[in-house]
Amino acid sequence: MTYWSDIERRWQGAWHKSKMFEAEPDTRPKKTITVAYPYPNSPQHVGHGRTYTITDVHARYWRMKGYNVLFPMAFHYTGTPILGMARRVQAKDDAILSGLRDVFNVPVDAIKTFTEPLSIADYFRNEIKQGMMEMGYSIDWRREFATIDEPYRRFITWQIRLLHQKGLITQGTHPVGWCPVDGNPVSQHDTLGDVEPEITEYTLVKFQWNGYIIPTATLRPETIFGVTNIWINPDITYDICDVDGERWVVSAQCTQKMAHLGHDITRISTIRGRDMIHENAISSLGQTIPILPASFVKPDTGTGAVMSVPAHSVYDYAALQDFGKSDIAPIQVIESPGYGACPAQEIYEESDIAGQNDPKLEEATTKLYNKEFYEGTLLDRCESFAGMTVSECKDDITVWLQDQKGALSYLEISGTVRCRCGAKCVVKMLDNQWFLDYGRESWKDTTKKHLENMSILPPEISSEFFRVVDWLRARACARQQGMGTKLPWDSGWIIESLTDSTIYMAFYIVMKFVQEGIITADMMDKKFFDYVFLGVGPAPDIPHIQAIRREFLYYYPVDARHSGRDLVPNHLTFFVMNHVAIFPPRMWPRQIIVNGSVLMDGKKMSKSMGNIVPLRAAIRKHGADPIRLGIIMSAELLQDADISLDSVSGISARLRRMIQECGVSGDRDWKPAHVEDYWLKAKIGVRLDNIGVSMQKMRLREALHDILYGIESDYAWYRRRQEARGGVVSPDMIRWLCRLRARLLSPFAPHAAEQMWHTLNEPGLVIGQMWPERSDSDEDVARYIHSEHLMISILEDITKISKIADISPRRIRVYVDPVSEPYYAVLNNVLDGKAEMRDVMKNIASDPTKRHLRRKPEKISKCLKDILNEPVEIRRARMQDDAFDEASLMRRELKWVIRTRYDAEVSVYVIGDDAIEDPGNKAGQARPFKPAIFIE
Repeated sequence: MTYWSDIERRWQGAWHKSKMFEAEPDTRPKKTITVAYPYPNSPQHVGHGRTYTITDVHARYWRMKGYNVLFPMAFHYTGTPILGMARRVQAKDDAILSGLRDVFNVPVDAIKTFTEPLSIADYFRNEIKQGMMEMGYSIDWRREFATIDEPYRRFITWQIRLLHQKGLITQGTHPVGWCPVDGNPVSQHDTLGDVEPEITEYTLVKFQWNGYIIPTATLRPETIFGVTNIWINPDITYDICDVDGERWVVSAQCTQKMAHLGHDITRISTIRGRDMIHENAISSLGQTIPILPASFVKPDTGTGAVMSVPAHSVYDYAALQDFGKSDIAPIQVIESPGYGACPAQEIYEESDIAGQNDPKLEEATTKLYNKEFYEGTLLDRCESFAGMTVSECKDDITVWLQDQKGALSYLEISGTVRCRCGAKCVVKMLDNQWFLDYGRESWKDTTKKHLENMSILPPEISSEFFRVVDWLRARACARQQGMGTKLPWDSGWIIESLTDSTIYMAFYIVMKFVQEGIITADMMDKKFFDYVFLGVGPAPDIPHIQAIRREFLYYYPVDARHSGRDLVPNHLTFFVMNHVAIFPPRMWPRQIIVNGSVLMDGKKMSKSMGNIVPLRAAIRKHGADPIRLGIIMSAELLQDADISLDSVSGISARLRRMIQECGVSGDRDWKPAHVEDYWLKAKIGVRLDNIGVSMQKMRLREALHDILYGIESDYAWYRRRQEARGGVVSPDMIRWLCRLRARLLSPFAPHAAEQMWHTLNEPGLVIGQMWPERSDSDEDVARYIHSEHLMISILEDITKISKIADISPRRIRVYVDPVSEPYYAVLNNVLDGKAEMRDVMKNIASDPTKRHLRRKPEKISKCLKDILNEPVEIRRARMQDDAFDEASLMRRELKWVIRTRYDAEVSVYVIGDDAIEDPGNKAGQARPFKPAIFIE
C-alpha cells in the first residue's frame, strides 16, 4: 500500500459514480479519441502505459475544454500468438513458464489453464482492464468488446464483403512473410518483438562453374559490369540442387527459401566451400573470374555466395585486403562527384576500417550506396547504359539481366524476424491466397490526398506514411489458423489480425447498444451496417435504429487516433486506407498522433534484460499519478522515452507537497494589491497561453514542465518579492494558485488533482471544471510582464557588477534614460523582421517622422543590440505598452526588488534632472530599458 492507494480508489469510485466518462450525444462539439486496442497475451508493462497515458491526457484535456469526448476501449483476440503461447505452455516450455510466473506474477493455478487459448486471453484481458482503471484512464467501458465476440464477427464480415465487392480483395499468388512451423502468413502481431516482416527484392545473378550455376543475390545489379570475383565461405557446406531444371550450388538455408518461393527444387548432394576456392567461374557477361574465400559471407543471407565488385562495395574491398590478393584490380563502372577510380577504397580508408568483420562497414556501405545511387553515372564499359545515372537505369538493368542473362527475382525478409513460436520467418509465394490489393495505384493516390489534409503529430512523422503507401503491395488478409472471423465466401480461411482491426473504431458506437441489450448479433446484417455506417438503403426494422444512426453521425469520424511509431508501416496506414475505401470522405479520420517507444533506465524493455515492470505492480509500488507524470516528463511524442522508476519517487513527493499546500490556503477570492500580485497573474496568464499551445500540439512534456516547474519558478520569485516588502504570501493567493494547479494537473495527474480540489473544499469534481485560460487584457499583461522583467534584469546586472568588483553593495545608484523614441523606432523595425543595422537605418531614413533619428547611429546601434538580447515576448510586450514610464516604476518598486537579495540603499535618477548625483560618471551610459548602475 502506498500513500496513493486510498486516494486512487476514492476518486476512481467518484468518477464511476458520476458517469463522467460515459459519452452520450448532446449539443456540445465532440471529440472521438481512440487508441490501438491491446492484445491480451500478457499484462501491460510500464512501456505500454505510455501510449494509453498520452491518449488519456488528450481525452481529459478536451473534456475540460468543453467537448463531449468519446474515449472507448476493446481487446484484440484475433490471430495466432495466443495459440502459439498455449502450445508452448502445453509443451512445458521453461522460457514461457518462467516469464509468466516470475516476470508477470501469474498464479500457478491460472497458468495451468493456459493450455486453452481463450483462458490466456480472458485472464490478461482482465489484468489489462484492471490496470487501465487503476491508472485512472477515462474510458467509456460500456463500449467494450473482444474481436471474437459474435456482434464484432458480424461487423467484420460486413467489412470484408464490402472490400471484396469493391474489387479490393483478390485471390492469387503473392509473396508474404511466412512462419514455416505454424504454416501461416505473419505480420507484426505474430512476431517476437512485434517486428513487421519487410520483404526486400534482390536480383539473382547467375555464374557458371564446372557445369553448375552459382547464383548470387545483389541489391546493386548496375555493378554487374565491375565484377572481379565470387566470394564463397570456405567453412560452409553448400547444397547441390536441381532448381527448375538447372543444377545450382547454394547454402542449405537458401535451398529451403527457394522452395518457399515456389521453385521446383531437388537436393542432390553437398559440397564444401573450401573445395570451390581458387576455381574459376564464368560471369553472365562472359568473363572468367576466380572464386575466393570470405568470412563475411553468411549462409542465411542471400544464396551463400556473393559477387565481388571491390571498386563499389566496401565489404568486397575489405575482403580483398584481408586476402592480400593484389593481382585483382578493382574495376570502376560508376563515376561519382568527389570520388576517384575506386570509391570503395577511399571510404574504406577514411572510415579507418580494420577488416571484413568491422562493424563500421555497414555505415560505410550505406554512405557509398546513397552517393552513387543519387549522383553516380555509369561509365563506357556499361554497354547501352553508359552515361545514365544509377537512379534512372537501375530498374532497366534489372529487366535486361532477367531477359537477356537469365537473372531472377529473389525475395527475402530484411533482417532476422522470428515468429512468436520461435521459428525464423521466410518469404513464401502463396497460391490461391486472399489479398488486400494495397498496391492499387488509384487507392494509394486517394489515400495520399487525404494524408495531405490530415493532422499528423508530430509533423515530422508524416513523411513516413507517404513512404509506406508508396512501397505497399498486395497483403495477405486471411490465414488458415488462429482466432478470428471466417472469410465469408471461403470458410477454410480466417481473416487475419491486421485486416480485422482497421475500421473497428466505428463499432464502438454500435457496441453500446449491444451492451444495453437494445440490439443483438442476429439483427446485425448487411442492411443494418449499410444504413448505420453508410446511410445506404431504407432503415431496417430494428428498435432504435434512428438513434444508432444519429449517434454514429454525431461521433464519427475519429478526431484523433493514437498509436506507437511501430504501427506506422501497417495498422495506422491500413486504418487510413480502409476508411478511404469504405466510408464517404466526411467520415475519414482527421488526426493521427504517434509516439515513440519506451526504454527503462536507458535499455530497451525485454524479459532477457530483466527490466520489464508490469504496470499494475508499478502502480502498487509508486502510485498511478507519479507513473503517469514520469511517463509524460520523460520525452516528447516521437522521442524514445527513457523512464526511471527511481525518479518517480521525486515526482510523488512534489505532488504530495502540492496537496498539502492546499490545506493552508484561504477561503476567499484573492484581490491583487501590489505590482508583484499583478505581475504574477500576468506571468501565469502568459504561461497558460503557452501551455494551451503545447497541449494543442501534443507537446505534453513541454506543457507539464510549465505546470510543474514554470509556475513554481514564478511563485518562488513572487514569494521573495512579498518577503522583501516585509509581508507574507496571502492565504487567499495560495488558494487561487492551488485551484489553478488542480485544474491544470487534472489531465495529467487526475487523482492528485481531485485530492487537491477536495482539500480546497471546492464543490464537485475538478474533471468537471473548465480548462483555465488567461483572462487579463493584452495591455495589462504586457505592462506587468515587461516591467517586472526590467527590474529582475537590473537586479541581475547589480549582482554581476558586485561579483566582478568583489563588493557587498551598501548604496546603489540607478540612472534612467527617459528618451525612448529611438528605442521604439528600432523595436518596431525588429518586430517587422528587420534585425540588421543597415535595414533599420534605411527604414528610419525613409520615414519623415523618424528621419531626425538617423543623426544618432550609435544610439540606434546600442538600442538594436539591447532589443535583440531580450526575449521575443518582452519585445512584444514593450510595443503594446509604449506609454510605459520607466522612471516612475523604478522609483516606486526597485528598492523592493533589490531587497530580495541586498540590504542596500537605492537611489533612482532620471537623466536631465537637476538634482542628479553621479559620483561614478555612469549616468551617460544609461539607455532606454538599460539603466546605468553605480555601486558603493
